[in-house]
Amino acid sequence: MHTIVAIAQLEEVLTNNGISAQQAFSLLTTALPIAATSDPQEPLPPPLRALQVASDRLRQQQVGDTVTYVINRNINFTNICEQHCAFCAFRRDATAGDAYWLDIETILSKVADAVAQGATEICMQGGLNPAAKEGSSSLRYYQCLVREIKTAFPQIHLHAFSPQEIQFIAREDGRSYAQVIAALHEVGVDSMPGTAAEVLVDAVRSKICPEKINTATWLEIVETAHRLGVWTTSTMLCGHIETPADQVAHLQHLQQLQQKALEHNYPARITEFILLPYVGELAPKAMRQWVGRHQPQLLPTLVLTAVARLFLGQWIANHQPSWVKLGLRGATMALNWGCNDLGGTLMEEHITSVAGAQGGMGVSPGELVAAIHSLGRTPRQRTTLYNPVGERQ
Repeated sequence: MHTIVAIAQLEEVLTNNGISAQQAFSLLTTALPIAATSDPQEPLPPPLRALQVASDRLRQQQVGDTVTYVINRNINFTNICEQHCAFCAFRRDATAGDAYWLDIETILSKVADAVAQGATEICMQGGLNPAAKEGSSSLRYYQCLVREIKTAFPQIHLHAFSPQEIQFIAREDGRSYAQVIAALHEVGVDSMPGTAAEVLVDAVRSKICPEKINTATWLEIVETAHRLGVWTTSTMLCGHIETPADQVAHLQHLQQLQQKALEHNYPARITEFILLPYVGELAPKAMRQWVGRHQPQLLPTLVLTAVARLFLGQWIANHQPSWVKLGLRGATMALNWGCNDLGGTLMEEHITSVAGAQGGMGVSPGELVAAIHSLGRTPRQRTTLYNPVGERQ
């Protein structure tokens, strides 16, 4: 019998509020090969249908039928980066003809435009640019950037700087991670993107992003943020060279981070989990050769989406697909595989778009609302920390 959660076992999953790591591994090793050879346009094979039903029912039980979204703008303030990740088509050397580093006037103009369009959040990340200093201090540069934005737009939620950027600033200035996070939080960083996680398995990281922080450092920085009152998201880069065992190990790390935040009564924790399928149309050649395809596979991504809900849902309630990577249609499908949030409008997404993603650089709130309504679900605009904005739509 398939190790997929059968319809007859659905009640057990709901009663237990999820599955174990071993069950997650069994589901993935059984379902992923079926998904990889199935046509998304055809009716689902019974094992996949059972998994889809289980994840959707658990989603409904844990968070209900409302689907949330946030009006935000993404600002990648520089593409100059000292690192050379195998999957990244975004980074540039400082001497490249298409390298850029936005000045504060340009950034403030982008924020003003976002606010005029109803944005409640600015998501800001950039490359690791050693020249990004105020005087001789990297931290002072980032503080000035944040202070300028928050002085001009005190109402905006600033969701900024990945754990990798925190490590970079700490290294450049000889500071501790806690000192850097506290200093940025004090001047206006409200929450931190849980990016640069890729896959939290060092054997994978050593191949796809050998210059990036290791698993232990990523976990340490995120836990430190929670301890200091800075909420984070969590992500996984999937669909490349990682195995089901790697995927489960990654999910276990996130589960343990959240459990630790709750056990220690930290003032902040993880708000959401976002699955980021690999896009490699224009990625560096080595990675394209390792993976052997350039666009995400929809059904395998949905299988992992479902397993993530079944495994993490009790601890991380909000699950979000990436419309940038899957397209809005694929992301809308993910709402039936365990997701309850459709993400943000973004307005300008660069990192995945330059890799050849086909989802676009931005969507309107109306497009997100229409996609949610197409499933008969209730849309609800939210803040970054999942508080409701305005009336139900």
